[in-house]
Amino acid sequence: MKSIWNKDGKLPGRNHLPGDLDTEVAVIGAGLAGILTAFYLAREGKEVVVLEASSTGSGQTCGTTAKITSQHGLIYHRLLGDRGSDAMKLYGESNQKAIREYGRLVKDRSIGCHFEKRPAFLYTMEQQNTVHLEAIAARQAGLPALEVIETELPFSVKRALRFEDQASFHPLKFLEAISLSLTIFEHTPAMAVKGHKITTPYGKVTAKHIVFACHYPFPLVPGYYFARMYQERSYVLALSGAPRLEGMYLGVDPDGLSLRRAGQSLLLGGQSHRTGVQKNRPYRALASSAHKLFPQAKIWQKWSAQDCITLDSVPYIGRFSRRNRDWYVATGFGKWGMTLSMVSAHLLTDLICKRTSPYEALYSPLRFPALSAVPRLAGHMTRSAAGLIKGLAPGVMRCPHMGCKLSWNAAEATWDCPCHGSRFDSSGKLMTGPSQTSCRCHKLIP
Repeated sequence: MKSIWNKDGKLPGRNHLPGDLDTEVAVIGAGLAGILTAFYLAREGKEVVVLEASSTGSGQTCGTTAKITSQHGLIYHRLLGDRGSDAMKLYGESNQKAIREYGRLVKDRSIGCHFEKRPAFLYTMEQQNTVHLEAIAARQAGLPALEVIETELPFSVKRALRFEDQASFHPLKFLEAISLSLTIFEHTPAMAVKGHKITTPYGKVTAKHIVFACHYPFPLVPGYYFARMYQERSYVLALSGAPRLEGMYLGVDPDGLSLRRAGQSLLLGGQSHRTGVQKNRPYRALASSAHKLFPQAKIWQKWSAQDCITLDSVPYIGRFSRRNRDWYVATGFGKWGMTLSMVSAHLLTDLICKRTSPYEALYSPLRFPALSAVPRLAGHMTRSAAGLIKGLAPGVMRCPHMGCKLSWNAAEATWDCPCHGSRFDSSGKLMTGPSQTSCRCHKLIP
């Protein structure tokens, strides 16, 4: 099921890799993070090629609700406790810079992508103190945060946290504008990476620097990202005939809703769950909420998205591992990939151009997790171990990535991996990684 961005944001196609190629920088993945990184590196005079397994913007970029914001759930109070006030301030600063850079790019290049400055709200109907503590931390971080008790939502809230000067846009129209001058090879999956060489079905690319911007980095070793991240799915309905909300909203209570206007539509999102762990009829649950809140509205589109979640909720942006100094990665954006793609592009450009960045340590993939991340690590490893053990049983559907038992997702008619989030259609065709190959299924639908 495609998102509303696909309706009027179709990008021109690109050819696949014509054969062996040498370049200074190779970026794997033509989503927003990969394209922005290539864009800024090219501005620095670097020779850059982008390799995309499918088509530009066809992955998680087209599944987003496209909020550009430094308000990433209850992140600041957590960061303050885990890593201190300096890290918290750097996180807020880097994301505020990203918002401003989007605005500058759109204005300077006259990009028609419906970029609009808007306030963003966290709201609660239960946890007043949680939002209050987040507000204190956000203000300490220097962010434009204000606590309120009244909103334009069609229901009352106990407390909300308003961030001024946030933004929204049409991600594919923006992506098209900044990708036009870049060298992109579509339908060219990276099958293996060793040293400075990337193997594809059409030849090898040799690059001094390699950037993994493919949502979930597929090499198992080094990096061990499979042990440090998991993936979550969430669901979105596009409603017509709903009230026009000026702000963007995210509920922080269990099963809280996300709401934001997109043209004449209202996007209603929620029902998040770990990929491969079944959620009972998520679209029906969202539709029930839509009918209750906006009885006059009609559902005209629905789709889902997938996000990589790190152990401490801070992305991994920087050097891939200590072993491979010329490999770089941008992953683990949670549900905030639009803003963090811009953060990634600037940080990776600085590293590749051998400049220092004040944000390198904050986002470093080489960091050790905070103590508060230990329970999440334990839970992730327990689920992965269970999936791997179940995958040993004869006759089960296994993920080609590491052999976990696949789970049937009835809501979307897909086979999903509960270990690391790979997904396959009902015939076993690969939809999203970290698996690089389709599933050779001996049976299709359970």
